[in-house]
Amino acid sequence: MTDQNPVPQHSNSGDSGGFLHSLKRRWARFSKERPRTAKWLKRLGMAAGSLFLLMLLFVILVYAGAFGKLPSYAELRDINQNVASEVYSEDGELLGKFFIENRLPADLDDLPEYVINALVATEDARFFQHSGIDLRAWVRVFLRTVLLMDRTGGGGSTLSQQLAKNLYPRKDHGIFSIPVAKVKEIFIAHRLEQIYDKDQLLALYLNTVSFGENIYGIKVASQRFFGEDPKDLTVEQAAMLVGMLKGPNLYNPVRHPERAQTRRNVVLQQMSKYGYLEPADCDSLQAIPLEVNYSHESHYEGMATYFRSHLRQQLDDELSKLTKPDGRPYNLYTDGLKIYTTINSRMQRYAEEAVNRQMAEVQRQYYRHLKGRRNALPWGSNQLLRSEMKKTKRYQVWKEQGHSDEEIDSLFKLPVNMTIFDWRAADHNRDTLLAPMDSLKYYLSLFHAGFLALEPATGKVRAWVGGIDFKYFQYDHVKSKRQVGSTFKPILYSAALMKGVDPCQRFPNELITYEEYQDWTPRNAEGEYGGSYSMKGALKKSVNTVAAQLIMQTGIEPVRELARSMGISSDIPKEPGIALGAVDASLYEMVQVYATLANQGRKPEPWYLVRVETAEGDTLIDFDRPHARNFEQVLSDSIARVMTTMLQAVVNEGTGARLRSQFGFQYAVAGKTGTTNNNADGWFLGYTPDLAFGAWVGASQPVVRFHSTSLGQGSATALPICGYFLNRVYRNPRFKKFKESKFEQPDSSALANLDCYDYIPADSVLIDSFLRLMMLPEDSIVRARKLELADMIITSMGEEVLQYTPRFFDQQNEDGNGYLPENIRREILRLRNDEQKEIRREKRRRRQEKRKRNLWERLFGKKQRN
Repeated sequence: MTDQNPVPQHSNSGDSGGFLHSLKRRWARFSKERPRTAKWLKRLGMAAGSLFLLMLLFVILVYAGAFGKLPSYAELRDINQNVASEVYSEDGELLGKFFIENRLPADLDDLPEYVINALVATEDARFFQHSGIDLRAWVRVFLRTVLLMDRTGGGGSTLSQQLAKNLYPRKDHGIFSIPVAKVKEIFIAHRLEQIYDKDQLLALYLNTVSFGENIYGIKVASQRFFGEDPKDLTVEQAAMLVGMLKGPNLYNPVRHPERAQTRRNVVLQQMSKYGYLEPADCDSLQAIPLEVNYSHESHYEGMATYFRSHLRQQLDDELSKLTKPDGRPYNLYTDGLKIYTTINSRMQRYAEEAVNRQMAEVQRQYYRHLKGRRNALPWGSNQLLRSEMKKTKRYQVWKEQGHSDEEIDSLFKLPVNMTIFDWRAADHNRDTLLAPMDSLKYYLSLFHAGFLALEPATGKVRAWVGGIDFKYFQYDHVKSKRQVGSTFKPILYSAALMKGVDPCQRFPNELITYEEYQDWTPRNAEGEYGGSYSMKGALKKSVNTVAAQLIMQTGIEPVRELARSMGISSDIPKEPGIALGAVDASLYEMVQVYATLANQGRKPEPWYLVRVETAEGDTLIDFDRPHARNFEQVLSDSIARVMTTMLQAVVNEGTGARLRSQFGFQYAVAGKTGTTNNNADGWFLGYTPDLAFGAWVGASQPVVRFHSTSLGQGSATALPICGYFLNRVYRNPRFKKFKESKFEQPDSSALANLDCYDYIPADSVLIDSFLRLMMLPEDSIVRARKLELADMIITSMGEEVLQYTPRFFDQQNEDGNGYLPENIRREILRLRNDEQKEIRREKRRRRQEKRKRNLWERLFGKKQRN
């Protein structure tokens, strides 16, 4: 008999349907028994479902690019980090960088293993086990940080996610900023893990992570805080740097050393926990005191800051003409270029140290000098103070806001917190409470300086110091133009020699008024007159009256033409005052002038850029280098040598003698001091056979000056910079060949033309001195002095005074110039007669000696022994 109700055959779909049917029955029964609870559970479920759908939609929107496009795999394979460009000296030292983000790449092979171990142990212990996302870490964060409120549980982001954050900084999306950033970082981290292996990811991370202070990457951080490359870091140093990653400013070892040491020890403990350090080693390392070798670096600090600023302008122009293979222009601040220059790092360091040492002393002397002067204003004048106040940004802002001048004056007197330049501070930075008006007075009273050194034979710039501190004063005094004073005189003297003026021509040292030039009456700086000078003597003592006579004899235009030929491109007035240095020119121009004299009259072309390389080491720009054989001969080598001989006398016996006496510099050197009206500018220009150099010192406004020439002249302000520099250079064994270098001497005829008295006193002084000697018993010393004075008298008064002399002075000529007393005339004639007799006796003795030797040889056939 057949069953009326056969057993159904269940399938999987039937099972599912039965399960759902059963679930519905249970829910219906639960709803009847507990309606309120069921109602709330239903709402909760709907909310959870909605939240899930919203989250899914949110993730899809992020992935689709609704909040900004995700980087593609191709973009991630070609990550372009901002890398600082580096400037190198000729001897391979890093002078500084150009950057937006101070970052230099470091290869993983150059990193000690314990740097990696410290990073992994502290930031992502399961780095080598996950694929960019660590679900276990998320669970830990949820349980410890969210539920238990334990902030020590650590974050859930992996190193890959942190790398994504470093590469693509978070953007502002309002209340969605954090969720959008987190989801993006998950996607990017996943893609990074698919493209790079773990070692490459670590290298990318360590080259992109921030250490605060605009420092990016382990290489710059290790150099900043320890003065070491990453490969030379110790374990505890590596632990400190890794510890900073949690909060670069919070754990900065310079600002917060105790906090940084505590964090370092946490990192060491983590390394021990995960087996990277033995517990005993960990304890030993934790006991080591925190020590840093901090070296701050910015565009405003470091070596050759003014030179680098000058380079930046030229490099920007050069790079704007070039494009990368992908068509984008090169960027000096982000492309990791390497710029090679002619600067010598040692000379640059010596030059900067010389400027700092001398200028700190000049400033001290200035304040001491003014203390003893009643009503002296260190800032020059109140009129200048008012004028400079109106140029300040602070004044202009307040004026735009509608404040009256009286209100602004009051505001300028209110103290505010500020950081000012101060020679007494180790880093020249002093935090203080100061009124803006007092700050302005202070800055106006400061003296500034410039220094430049180059090789005359090649034109290579070796040292460039444009001021006292680039952070506070960006104006470059190598390029600024100031009145050059007596440093212009070698140009005048060279032009006079070219014109045929005899170096031994006598020039009276007397006040002369030149009516054709608006009654121009040049005066000597020391106010001393009388006697006569040769060219060498006048240059040695920087005699203005003689310089005026020289330009009248030579002509203004030949002097201007020679100045332009030797390197002065600035405007040169067409007036005789240029003989005394009434010319505004730059230190850069003046050093080129003196380099021309040092280079035997051939004008060198200064240059400083060698080449620019890409980050990969390919040559991008190879700059043209001037060849010495192409230097223009603007002055004959014979005249250049004569000028060098004269300028050596300036250093040996004249206004530049302090270089010998104070600094003890005993090697070949020539130079000239310069001081402008009222001591507003102090100069010293000079050269050795291997280097041409110059220094300028002055305030930003000429009215700020020393009121004493002994303190404000170039030999007191600018010359010491050169003295300090030369001593440091010549003491360095690397420059020992400089000690052996000598100037080429003029030929014998030129030297003979220089063989005359530098200075001869007035005739009355000579006669009086001779009369005094006649009263002394004659010995060899008195006799020699009489002969010297006699020679001066004849040179000054002329040979004819020995032929005719009246019995008495002309009473109309008070000083007796042009006349020689009879007793002196007879004495000079006697001395000359005795001298001629002595010469004849010496000649007779030599003839007798010669006859005696000849007779000996004839008799014995061999030379007589002496």
